[in-house]
Amino acid sequence: MAGGDGTTTTLRRAFAVAPALARGLGLTLALAVAGTALQVVVPVTVQQIIDTELLASGGVDTTGVLMRGGVALAAVVLAAFARRTSLARLARSAATGLSDLRVTVFDHLHRLSALHVQGERRGALVARVTSDIETMQAFMEWGGVGLILGTAQVLLAMAVMVIYRWQLAVVVFVGVVIYAVMLIWFQRILRAAHDRVRRRVADSMAAIGEATSGLATVRAFGMEQATLAKVRGRLEDQFRAEYSTAALGAALFSSAEVFSGVLTAGVVAVGIGYGPAWGMSAGVLVAFLFLVNLLVEPVQMLVETVNQAQSAGAGLRKVLGVLDVAIDVPDPLDGDELPDGALDLSVVDVRFRYGDGPEVLHGVTVDIPAGRRVAVVGETGSGKTTFAKLLTRLMDPTSGSILVGGRPIETVRFASLRSRVAYVPQEGFLFAGTVADNVRYGRPEATDDEIAGAFALLDLGGWIDTLPVGIHTEVGERGSNLSAGERQLVALARAAIADPDLLVLDEATSAVDPALEVGLRNAIERLSDGRTSVTIAHRLSTAEAADEVLVFADGRLVERGPHGELVVAGGVYAALYRDWEGATSTGSRSRRGDLRP
Repeated sequence: MAGGDGTTTTLRRAFAVAPALARGLGLTLALAVAGTALQVVVPVTVQQIIDTELLASGGVDTTGVLMRGGVALAAVVLAAFARRTSLARLARSAATGLSDLRVTVFDHLHRLSALHVQGERRGALVARVTSDIETMQAFMEWGGVGLILGTAQVLLAMAVMVIYRWQLAVVVFVGVVIYAVMLIWFQRILRAAHDRVRRRVADSMAAIGEATSGLATVRAFGMEQATLAKVRGRLEDQFRAEYSTAALGAALFSSAEVFSGVLTAGVVAVGIGYGPAWGMSAGVLVAFLFLVNLLVEPVQMLVETVNQAQSAGAGLRKVLGVLDVAIDVPDPLDGDELPDGALDLSVVDVRFRYGDGPEVLHGVTVDIPAGRRVAVVGETGSGKTTFAKLLTRLMDPTSGSILVGGRPIETVRFASLRSRVAYVPQEGFLFAGTVADNVRYGRPEATDDEIAGAFALLDLGGWIDTLPVGIHTEVGERGSNLSAGERQLVALARAAIADPDLLVLDEATSAVDPALEVGLRNAIERLSDGRTSVTIAHRLSTAEAADEVLVFADGRLVERGPHGELVVAGGVYAALYRDWEGATSTGSRSRRGDLRP
């Protein structure tokens, strides 16, 4: 991963984030260097055998040859052991460290606000945790040790060359410097190419993930060919990026073969031409050629490793890029606990904007006493759902303050906030597993009896009995075995098992089949009973039953009060109610009657 801006800093950051990567690295390096140093014994022994034993004036000394050969063999065996041990240690450190890094990145993603995660492509985020780290692991386990061993071997070979004959060492050094300069220049091209590959991989994973998640919609609108063309286009972009990068890597590897041949030929030519004048023996020249081979071999390996290193470097930069994203909704670990009992809400001059976009909430101020059931209504884009997410601190307001139970919401520890405040989104997300598994997200230690009791509390015991194996029925990936309404029933039970004191509901009855709508409304009523509740109402029948109605328009709280008073007042709410009544009476839904966020 040499070359390019900030390589050392990037590696230091990786070691800081995943300390296991560097654990025991000193001993690993020592073993690698020892193994390389022992390899140098071979050319030294060969020189001594040729000059002292084979070309001795008294004839060949067989005993001396065998003794020196035995020393060389022992050195080779010890070198292999040291190098193999260093390889195993580095592989173990890489596997452990990168596993820690994967967990760290995943944890960081879960600590980011819903706003940031929603703004990113799901496939790209998955690529950060999976394929990007996999490229790093492949390099660390194999290329990393090659980089360490190769560098040590090159330096030791050069040092011994200088001791043997500095004139020939200069020839080798000049060749190495020229090739190194070329490598540095080429690495910049490779780095850009591998960065491009990682982007294309993220693009293709995002396209495939989107197409898979939206399979039903794709089929419903006959968009199979268009979707296939989009996915094929992303995959072709990835293929072209990978192919061009592989071609660059192949060219670089071929250059190592040329470098090896030219360097060896240069040493032989200079050694034969000027060796006698320098008093260089045949043994020294042969030993020097062994040293050249000892140097060229790791150079070829290093060249191949450079390509792998650039891919790993690109993945590491992408992963660290995720960790660079500031946690915009931090957990105050030493913060407050919510007081016992029912919770009230106080919203003071709250404003909010998404990123650099226009303000979507403008100075909202409202007090909601403990135990009150409040409905929030308004047309699409009026700010209802944004308001709900701020109340549960899925996002923080741009300005203003929100108090829960008299505590500023940003000072309340997440453990306390999440255990006392429940949010049920419009589309209840279910994880692969059983109904019981999904309900336990509300309280992990809940027993089967308690889960069944939560459904009974919501008057949903009859529905559970219709499932093949009750609460142990598999829901499928993303709850695909259940209907939209059934998924919402499970989400309500998940909230009920948590027994929250403040409930924020993004009501989802508009997409529910009529057979479940009554049960769903009844469950919501039972869940809200005795709790402070804020319900985003898409149908005004919910607002009719609320203690108070908050009416939003264009990001402002324009009216508030009981349903009856607002209807009589003849304002925004009254107009919405007339539209809704008209749509209900004709069995259709007008644009203004469907009050989606």
